[in-house]
Amino acid sequence: MSTRLLRKQALRIFQAALAAADPARAVAHYLKLRDFSRYRSVYVIGAGKAGATMAQAVERVLGRRVTAGLVNVKDGHTAHLRRIELNQCGHPVPDERGVAGARRIAQMAASAGKDDLVLCLVSGGASALLPLPAAPITLEEKQAVTRLLLASGANIHEINAVRKHISEIKGGQLARLAAPATVEALLLSDVIGDDLDVIGSGPTAPDASTFGAAAAILERYGILDRVPAPVRSRLEQGQRGEIPETPKPRDPLFAGVRNTVVGGNRLALDAARKHARQLGFHTLVLASEIQGETRDVARMHAAMAREIVASGQPVKPPACLITGGETTVTLKGSGLGGRNQEFVLAAALDIAGLERTVVFSAGTDGTDGPTDAAGAVADGDTLRRNPEAARYLAGNDSYHYFESLGDLVMTGPTGTNVMDVRIVLVGAQR
Repeated sequence: MSTRLLRKQALRIFQAALAAADPARAVAHYLKLRDFSRYRSVYVIGAGKAGATMAQAVERVLGRRVTAGLVNVKDGHTAHLRRIELNQCGHPVPDERGVAGARRIAQMAASAGKDDLVLCLVSGGASALLPLPAAPITLEEKQAVTRLLLASGANIHEINAVRKHISEIKGGQLARLAAPATVEALLLSDVIGDDLDVIGSGPTAPDASTFGAAAAILERYGILDRVPAPVRSRLEQGQRGEIPETPKPRDPLFAGVRNTVVGGNRLALDAARKHARQLGFHTLVLASEIQGETRDVARMHAAMAREIVASGQPVKPPACLITGGETTVTLKGSGLGGRNQEFVLAAALDIAGLERTVVFSAGTDGTDGPTDAAGAVADGDTLRRNPEAARYLAGNDSYHYFESLGDLVMTGPTGTNVMDVRIVLVGAQR
């Protein structure tokens, strides 16, 4: 079982996870169980990296029942549709195209009547792809907040709590606009725990967070004084009760709203485990909710790889460890990369010299951070091929490190987004 073979097998295991996370299959299955005949009109709205794939499934099942539709998607994550319009826009930092699309989506939701259905498609990336800043906050000011949060090490729950309170559409406010129409939201989860109010910042879900919580998050990460003044002012007004809170769980408007998670990370990991076993690995799925600082998580995975080589614990070689979830990167350098590439680079330092050991990590959406790579792969010989790993890691420049070795994982847009899949393979030792 050579290292070259292990690398190929890691990719195959990841591809099995992607196949299981196919949002088109999940959306079509759900829609076929529903009766839409009682609705006068069906409006399809939404946002996310899997928006095009989900919209395709809606058109295949509902066809001419779709009155109109608009979904914001990330650049390049598109498809050919007949009745639903796709609006390509910026991610992870929102742009003017996203604002224009979000405004039209809000108008479409508000135009629906009590005999209509608003079908909302939400997947990973929707928070950035559905930007509608609350006046007088500008897009540039919201972009500044997003950049500060992404660089701070805040997790997705914390980032979205802030986003919801500087938006006119997030945190249940899209459902408020659509009332009294019936709202069906189909969610492809990219967050730990599949919390409805966190997936895409919960545009159709009750919001448990508050203005006070949003301000506390900014203060916790030392950026409250660095965010634009209009953002601080809005949070302060909200805490004083001068601005209405986002809709809460007991709000009557949610009587006409149904939020359904149609896919998530656990399904992907189960498929990865099944395929790894078919390949002959003793396989263990450790967790689907791994979070925390990327480098710390990487060192934990590397330590387990070393333990497998040394003692055959917690599984004996040939061994496969699989984890899911979403880690965070605290930026200290000015390099290029994403959490998956940084994970593999940090792990590569700790598995240096181990024979027949491979570490693989990739985002299921096909893009890792602001790069065109899904992730990266490394083995015990990686540092010999480029000894400068520590320097690249210090500069958060994992992309260029793996690019120099040809070890970036390039899938292109996958049409899905259910967080990350990390794979550690240890082959039978000599």
